[in-house]
Amino acid sequence: MATEKYGPTIGILTVSDRCYQGTAVDKSGPGLAELLQQYSVKQILAGCTVVVQACVPDEVQDIKTILLEWSDVKKLDLILTTGGTGFADRDVTPEATKAVLDKEAPGMTLVMLRGSLDITPYAMLSRPAAGIRGSSLIINLPGSHKAALECLDMVSPALQHALDLLGDRQARVSNTHKQVQAQQGATSLPGGQNRHTCSHQKGPHKPHHHASHQQQQQDVSQVARRARHSPYPMISVETALGMVLQEADVLLTEDVPYNESLGRIVSEDVYAADALPPFPASIKDGYAVLASDGAGDRQVLGDSTAGQADVSTMVVPGVCVRISTGAALPPGADAVVQVEDTELLKEGDDGKTELEIRITTVPSKGQDIRPVGSDIASGACVLSKLQHIGPAEVGLLATVGVTQVQCYKLPRIGIMSTGNELVEPGCPLSSGKIRDSNRAALIATFQEHGFPVIDLGIATDTVSSLKDELLSAMSRADIVVTSGGVSMGEMDLIRPVLQETFQTEIKFGRVHMKPGKPTTFAVLKHEGEKKLFFGLPGNPVSAIVTCNLYVIPAVRKMAGHVNYHNTCIKAKLTDDIYLDPRPEYYRCSLSWQDSQDGIPQAAGTGSQMSCRLLSMRSANALLVLPARTEQTPSLTRGTLVNAIIIGRI
Repeated sequence: MATEKYGPTIGILTVSDRCYQGTAVDKSGPGLAELLQQYSVKQILAGCTVVVQACVPDEVQDIKTILLEWSDVKKLDLILTTGGTGFADRDVTPEATKAVLDKEAPGMTLVMLRGSLDITPYAMLSRPAAGIRGSSLIINLPGSHKAALECLDMVSPALQHALDLLGDRQARVSNTHKQVQAQQGATSLPGGQNRHTCSHQKGPHKPHHHASHQQQQQDVSQVARRARHSPYPMISVETALGMVLQEADVLLTEDVPYNESLGRIVSEDVYAADALPPFPASIKDGYAVLASDGAGDRQVLGDSTAGQADVSTMVVPGVCVRISTGAALPPGADAVVQVEDTELLKEGDDGKTELEIRITTVPSKGQDIRPVGSDIASGACVLSKLQHIGPAEVGLLATVGVTQVQCYKLPRIGIMSTGNELVEPGCPLSSGKIRDSNRAALIATFQEHGFPVIDLGIATDTVSSLKDELLSAMSRADIVVTSGGVSMGEMDLIRPVLQETFQTEIKFGRVHMKPGKPTTFAVLKHEGEKKLFFGLPGNPVSAIVTCNLYVIPAVRKMAGHVNYHNTCIKAKLTDDIYLDPRPEYYRCSLSWQDSQDGIPQAAGTGSQMSCRLLSMRSANALLVLPARTEQTPSLTRGTLVNAIIIGRI
């Protein structure tokens, strides 16, 4: 049966006193419109059109007036509100919405709340409403720009089907049912009845929920019945990274030898047991004198060199002691005169000793002396909690005699490649085989950032191999990173094996980006411990890009870093770039050589195909390019864009 052509009409209503009065910028409304445009391109809501956008104050009657006009008069298919769903006195959007609904849709509010609680516990303070008026579907979204986009993504898998049902588009409804049956497999009941039904279908059969990001188990041996379309909602990079960082918990602490602490994060304040310097010390090479003697001739009685002070010689009027930089000030002295401000009057032992000198300048009390504790006072805090230990900090620990320092533990990171086609780099190639580069590149990526890794080798594309290797990996690592096996091919078994073996929740399985769309993230429990799993795409560039975008920030956070996000700067394009329908992370090389304004020039690295590892050669940044639109199909030379640093500049 042919499917009717149809493009849903949509209205976006911002509920906010501040936006209505013009004292704040409405980010959520335009952001939702942009996301819906992406949905249209990706066939999530094929051909959808945002017909109208409006803003009203937090007043029940104003909200109701717009909802009634858009549903009863304009007869929009989908109405999205943003804002006014919290606990504040003026948050009345749910009350206004429920007042106009014919039927509520609690499943949609449940999905949004459940998904939001996975991101932040503060989601329990949200009170969204959703339901139907006539043939219009009305959904309340939060006022936060980020939260509104996330919640819309959460309900997006069922939106098209819901609108088809409300519009009584039978051909489209029937086609969706057939697709679900093909993906899940239908079981016959006695009498030839088919067991599969949807929750909105009539009849005595048990309802079945459509696939969401928490998939039902699938029989991977039924190749012909495998899913032809990903059941995972397409989410933004920002949403995906937020979900990752939400689950990246800071680890416990451990004692680390000071000379092995480089790159670590201090977990408690470190204090100095001794002052520095522990004695009054000379700043210069010269003579320790009494300042009250002024300029003039002095008899030289002995010397004080660093580490070998002559404390038996007392400096009295008319007498001085030769002193070197860093040496202890002899008793009685209260100033140091640098050697350049003196003249030799008398020597002895054929020039081996000085007997008398003349001071040519008038010294002042305390001149060129470092008092006790002038650098570090006794009991002073020399390193603060959450401070990053660099070379200078290692020196400070040595200075104050701290040989063991409390630091946050480093996560154990396991790296595994998957694929029947892979062989070790040292092996000769036979038919259909390629050398495994992903594992080597990912291991080097973590090592460049100072994180140790566990090489988990290569797993073949079989359920038994993946199950055994993943079980072993989870026992050895806090974070497991695999490459390959997360796309839509019959041998892409990572996600089903994860779900069957660990009963894990796949947090996300598709990201609106290029390269790296099938990136997968899951959280699971193994032997009572929380584990993070990153299933990176098999293409070499995709694996490196997504590792830098998602895994590196997570590892930094777990290791205690406060600034765990990637460094992002502005860069100027050296060439025109034609944009992709997806936001793209474009490999480039930054250079200041020809910069006249201090802004680096960003030169592309050639073909950006995700399989072309050569495009990563010499790349030290990823340009964050927006998705192509009719208004902006390309970016011209000289355009300023964000650049995420991934290498040494």
